[in-house]
Amino acid sequence: MKGIKKQKKEKKQKPEKVRVMKVGVHRKSVIFLWILLICSVAFGIYKNFTAIDMHTVHERKVEKEKLVDTNGIENFVRNFAEAYYTWSAGDSGVGDRSEKAGKFLTEELQTLNADVLGQKVSTSSSVKDVEIWSVSPSEKDNEYKVIFSLKQEIKEGSKQKEVSSVYRVVVHVDTSGNLVIVQNPTISSVPEKSGYQPEIAEVDGSVDSKTSQEVTDFLKTFFKLYPQAQAKELSYYVKGDVLKPVNKESYSFMELLNPVIQKDGEKIKVSVAVKYLDQETKAVQISQFNLKLQKDGNWMIVR
Repeated sequence: MKGIKKQKKEKKQKPEKVRVMKVGVHRKSVIFLWILLICSVAFGIYKNFTAIDMHTVHERKVEKEKLVDTNGIENFVRNFAEAYYTWSAGDSGVGDRSEKAGKFLTEELQTLNADVLGQKVSTSSSVKDVEIWSVSPSEKDNEYKVIFSLKQEIKEGSKQKEVSSVYRVVVHVDTSGNLVIVQNPTISSVPEKSGYQPEIAEVDGSVDSKTSQEVTDFLKTFFKLYPQAQAKELSYYVKGDVLKPVNKESYSFMELLNPVIQKDGEKIKVSVAVKYLDQETKAVQISQFNLKLQKDGNWMIVR
């Protein structure tokens, strides 16, 4: 019986509990991890906003336009044209023309023009005028297209005539400023008259008749003295240096042509042509003026 009771007691013994380790939420390592997580999130938000700002900033590269003094190019082309288009009849002057023109041409162009410059012709030519119409950059660096017109006097025996032509050449300018023609004179054309018509000023009734008469009288008085007036005299009629002395003693005032007087805020806007007789040439000269007047006691030209 004792044995049986002992066995029962052993059966009633409770099983041992498994020990579970708990990590405390207040330990330093946990606090550090929380801080790291918060910093990561904050940094991500910051990067998100700053990324937007960075994408809205675009770097803009501005290239300065290279300014070139074209006076040297124009003079070079004028001298070339005179040398290239001047020749004498027969054998005389053939070698001279080839030598003078060759000073402006590349070796390739000298070879190209060998027959032309060395050819005997029945006419003689002298250059009367060379006009430069345009100088513009070519497709290649340091090269410029030049369009020029040429007037030649051509003589053949007892016959004589004037010939006008237009050509285009290309000039290369090296780093030292030296020049050479790299394209032979090629037939071209000059700009023609444009069909543009500026807007014509018209009387709009914005100025009353009394003011119009005052302005007209003022303009007549001013333009009578303007050609001969010095700076001190002009200062009574003109503000600052809007109109400077022209020193034309020979100009005699004749009349105002088609004055258009309009109100422009506190000022009066005037478009007028002025007719003068030049006593030296006995010719009539018409000048056009667009002015702004203001009355401060007396009328003054302010612009």
